[in-house]
Amino acid sequence: MALEHAILVSLAERPGTGYEIGQQFDRSIGYFWSATHQQIYRTLKKLHTDGLVSFESVAQDGRPDKKVYTISDEGRKALSDWAVSPTPLQPLRSDIGVKLRAAEFGDLAAVIGELKVHRDEHLAQLKLFNTFRENYYPNPDSLTGRKLHQYLVLRGGIRSEEGFVDWCDEVLQSLERELTQINSTRPTSSDTD
Repeated sequence: MALEHAILVSLAERPGTGYEIGQQFDRSIGYFWSATHQQIYRTLKKLHTDGLVSFESVAQDGRPDKKVYTISDEGRKALSDWAVSPTPLQPLRSDIGVKLRAAEFGDLAAVIGELKVHRDEHLAQLKLFNTFRENYYPNPDSLTGRKLHQYLVLRGGIRSEEGFVDWCDEVLQSLERELTQINSTRPTSSDTD
């Protein structure tokens, strides 16, 4: 997915300024597709040049005019076409996965420590997503349209975080067992005396 599509989705839901789109990324879309405010403004300019969005300048007292962007008919068509196009399989890219592959070449205890940090971060994300689910979607069976679609994306995030935490638990158990075995076979200072 390109940032262009995430911005078009945001504007299809409601018109907004670059700043407001950035805020929406910080609050919701950004959990699944991140972008800096600079990237958002640059992409809005391109979308405007391509005719996929339009904007209205709104005067502000003592400040430069702000641009309120709206998705154009051409933008809605592009978004509609993209939404039904095939989605390519995304390769798994994981720094922690590569570090696990390299664990035998480094300090296994340090790798375990880093994995624990990742697990805690994903557990915090899982708790946040579950809080969103409880607060915003208490009765998911009654949802339709945009609310249902937002809920389903959130559920994907919840399932992903659950899977990552479970995987971390499995890996930590195995690595801690390995570290215990390594430590039990190392000679101690009393063995060498």
